[in-house]
Amino acid sequence: MDFFNDETKVAALGGLEEIGKNMYIVSCKDELIIIDAGVMFPEDELLGIDYVIQDISFLEENQDKIKGLFITHGHEDHIGGISFLLSKVKIPVIYASNIAKDLILKKLEEKNIKFENIQTITPDLIVKFKTLSVEFITVTHSIPGSYGIAIHTPNGIVVTTGDFKFDLTPIGPMADLAKMARLGNEGVKLLLTDSTNALVPGFSKSESLVDDALNDIFAKTYGRIIIATFASNIYRLKHIVETCKRYNRKIITFGRSMENSINVAINNNLIQDKSMFIDTIAAKDLKKNEICILCTGSQGEPLAALSRIANGTHKQIKLLPDDLVVFSSSPIPGNTAAINRIINKLYLKGVKVYTNSQLSDIHTSGHAKIEDLKLLFRILKPEYFMPIHGEYRMLKHHGDLAKICDVNENNIFICKNGDVVAINKEKAYKKGTIPAGDIYVDGSRIGNIGSYVIKDRKLMSKDGILMTILNIDVINKKLLLKPNVTTRGFILVNENPDLIKKIEKKIEEIVINSLAKKQYNYIDLKNQIIFELNPFIKELTGRRPIITPVIMELKEIIN
Repeated sequence: MDFFNDETKVAALGGLEEIGKNMYIVSCKDELIIIDAGVMFPEDELLGIDYVIQDISFLEENQDKIKGLFITHGHEDHIGGISFLLSKVKIPVIYASNIAKDLILKKLEEKNIKFENIQTITPDLIVKFKTLSVEFITVTHSIPGSYGIAIHTPNGIVVTTGDFKFDLTPIGPMADLAKMARLGNEGVKLLLTDSTNALVPGFSKSESLVDDALNDIFAKTYGRIIIATFASNIYRLKHIVETCKRYNRKIITFGRSMENSINVAINNNLIQDKSMFIDTIAAKDLKKNEICILCTGSQGEPLAALSRIANGTHKQIKLLPDDLVVFSSSPIPGNTAAINRIINKLYLKGVKVYTNSQLSDIHTSGHAKIEDLKLLFRILKPEYFMPIHGEYRMLKHHGDLAKICDVNENNIFICKNGDVVAINKEKAYKKGTIPAGDIYVDGSRIGNIGSYVIKDRKLMSKDGILMTILNIDVINKKLLLKPNVTTRGFILVNENPDLIKKIEKKIEEIVINSLAKKQYNYIDLKNQIIFELNPFIKELTGRRPIITPVIMELKEIIN
């Protein structure tokens, strides 16, 4: 496929049929721009994996065409992969809001990556290249400095909203409806927009409703208040700080990401009174109704501050009977069970717990619901539509919404990562694919964790591991000592002596028979042990542990 020609090309390297890992590209002639570079947090079955990032091999091969990286906002699923991208691809400039810029610089500092050329987005900024030009649309989301992006190309205007909702009484600036309407009147060729809440009816609730709910909670509570929320929801943090100030409560923060977000908010004057924050030592001099604890862990993360508080393992905070714990968030899909475990532990400790519900608006989503999405279609009036940022069911339903808002059914593209939409003067259509798989990040390792490694981890988590140590006389092809067997996560050796003896005897038979048949080979012997021992253990126990033979190659010592 001739990717760089007179047609405008649009593709996703991440963000389709998934929540997270957002990265989109727009190109025309010999110019390419990247929109966002996020991470995705792994599903439970990806054992030991820290993050999932994009396959950026297409960008590596075409980095001479890249004009810049444009960031819609500062959430992890949009900026978390920047350090990985910069380690592989030369990016001439990054465009980001002040908030996103501070968060990006913090991440790069942690990775010891220096990048000097980050330009600040403002609502009036227009970035012009030879073929493409870019302008920015203020949108409302749960973090300040959120922007939609309009890319003017020779084949029409491509608009992506980033994450957004319509909020007529926002905490921050209003969405720029006038600019959206102007773009709609000019003619939007292709729209890409957030599908996260495309299955949720109604309009998004205003963030100002959370302020009313928090006021009610603070007014009625006389013990300590412990609030768990997303550290990245900076508007919510601002809310909480202002409410604490109103009710004469000082704030103790726990969790590195929470502390980083508070510092970013202070640096950008979103939180202005630093005296609101104290440490645990200063808190000892205060009454319980003068303390608010702000922490991470609203999604039940096992190592987060709230989980350790609930488990009684936090070194600095112990729960008290009249504490109130507030979950100012809603469960991310897949986290409900973990959150419920934490809530049960909190109840067992005798504390009161508030969660978001129809009766208590202590959280509101930053993503557009069905009626918001319909309104966006009516304002922007796109000729073609490509839903992004969502699982397949969300993308599909978002496409159905476009149809009832007068987008031609044949002009709706439900794509996968890597699918290319081409736009020319006459039409837009799907045109081939580019590489766009998943890359796993495991500690310091990136991309070399194959499916076989994940499979082995699953087996070990389910059936454990069995190790046998063998001493082989490689000259005379003899087993010098009886095999020694130890296990982890399979059986307790001391409690199953008969089973261990049967396994050791079987290993001894395999080794003796193998050494008698052919010339000794280290690899062949290991493989033979695994091949014969697997069904033997399966028949005895019904389980298949990972079998790891450790062979010590020795010469027999004759006295």
